[in-house]
Amino acid sequence: MTKETDQIQIPNHKDRKMFIGVVWNCAGELKLLLSALLFLCSLITLFQFFPSSVRDLRVCASFPPPSSAVQFLKTTTNPPPPIESQQIKKLEDVVLEGGLIKRNFNGYGAAAYNFILMSAYRGGVDTFAVIGLSSKPLHLFSKPTYLCQWVPHNVTENQQNITTPGYKILPDWGYGRVYTVVIVNCTFSFPVGHDGAGGQLLVHASTSGGGDSNFDLTDTIEALTETPGSLNTLQFTAPPKYDYLYCGSPLYGNLSPQRVREWMAYHVKFFGEKSHFVIHDAGGVHPEVMDVLKPWIEKGYVTLQDIKEEERFDGYYHNQFLIVNDCLHRYRFMTKWMFFFDVDEFLFVPNKGTIKTVTDSMSQFTQFTIEQRTMSNKLCYLDDTAGKIYRKWGMEKLVYRDIKRGIRRDRKYVIQPRNVFATGVHMSQNIMGKSTHKTEGKIMYYHYHGTISERREPCRQLVNTTNLNVEGTPYVVDTTMREAAGNVKRFELRMIGPVLQRTRQ
Repeated sequence: MTKETDQIQIPNHKDRKMFIGVVWNCAGELKLLLSALLFLCSLITLFQFFPSSVRDLRVCASFPPPSSAVQFLKTTTNPPPPIESQQIKKLEDVVLEGGLIKRNFNGYGAAAYNFILMSAYRGGVDTFAVIGLSSKPLHLFSKPTYLCQWVPHNVTENQQNITTPGYKILPDWGYGRVYTVVIVNCTFSFPVGHDGAGGQLLVHASTSGGGDSNFDLTDTIEALTETPGSLNTLQFTAPPKYDYLYCGSPLYGNLSPQRVREWMAYHVKFFGEKSHFVIHDAGGVHPEVMDVLKPWIEKGYVTLQDIKEEERFDGYYHNQFLIVNDCLHRYRFMTKWMFFFDVDEFLFVPNKGTIKTVTDSMSQFTQFTIEQRTMSNKLCYLDDTAGKIYRKWGMEKLVYRDIKRGIRRDRKYVIQPRNVFATGVHMSQNIMGKSTHKTEGKIMYYHYHGTISERREPCRQLVNTTNLNVEGTPYVVDTTMREAAGNVKRFELRMIGPVLQRTRQ
């Protein structure tokens, strides 16, 4: 309740009549005042079109503010940043004693960002991972450093400066272009924010000269903010929600909806109910591909992320290393095993085994790799009439396997993500625990290179022999995936119905 003396006084009728009378008697003076103001505004507008020598007369109309106003500004506004951080004085050439000419150089702008933050995640009660891009020349020719700081929401005298050096990981093996991927690991000497009070993780990124020894600029990055009560520490020790999670590389280009359809149906069946697929759209999920993914999204098997914004920054292969590392840290506590391979590659376990029997046998390893079986992307086995073969799925008709010896074939890999600090495309070098490549005969993947990126019939050449040599490469018929196609089709029909029966190439 306000006091009676504080209430707003509403003027009565008599006061209003008096006010109107005063205004009416002063109408002439008001007109003169308004005319003067209009003239002054017009004059100020016209001054902008006068020569500079005339415009300088405007300073005559300026008056210094009262001392009280100056004092008010000093106490209520933040001081401007140092002049050297706003404008660098141009250095001129200098003639030294003896006629020696000292040349100077002046830099303007910035070649690349010091750090581009994508995401940051907790790895435990005392550790965080900050994922982003940074200038590749900066890391090649300088030694940038990172300092991590935790700022609690309720700061006490004992918690004003909680800092630790950030350990940087460069996981893209030098493949970066203008930008390279940087993972900053912030591990404090004691738990921070575990009390649920919330706080903020700051990363101070210093260029350490960045190739220019005159400068050591530091940028402060607001990496992560936790609101009070948002942290659930049980996630670090609770059983994972999924047994298997797929982290997909960026999808781009005019992809074939039919090839994506085959890949999705096959691998949902392959991994089973406790699996999940994270698909990253870098421009490749056009409306027809979206139609293929939508039924699986509605079933809860797929999470689709739009990452097209990353195309602003020139990194390797649509910033593939950045995307898979974000996926690693985003989902590391949600799955027991994490898989990295592409949508033109099909996993297979021989001898009537299952993916569970394989992963159970590899439980002592943090990482194991998968051997490749390279399939032709244009040779089709004609054991039926030509009119019928074109109605078959790609995995049914592309059955010629490359058996050339003496060449190195890429492997893909699987990890237990809770023991991995950063990851790559074909394997990870930043793990805690053991790795193994001895998986021959246990698990492999069939690679149909290039088939998903072309929206046309993959069969370019029909062949009715089981052995042939094409341009020096020997092929044999391998019907493994063809024999699996029937069960996959029935599985798709049972899971999502006939909604994708009319999918085109």
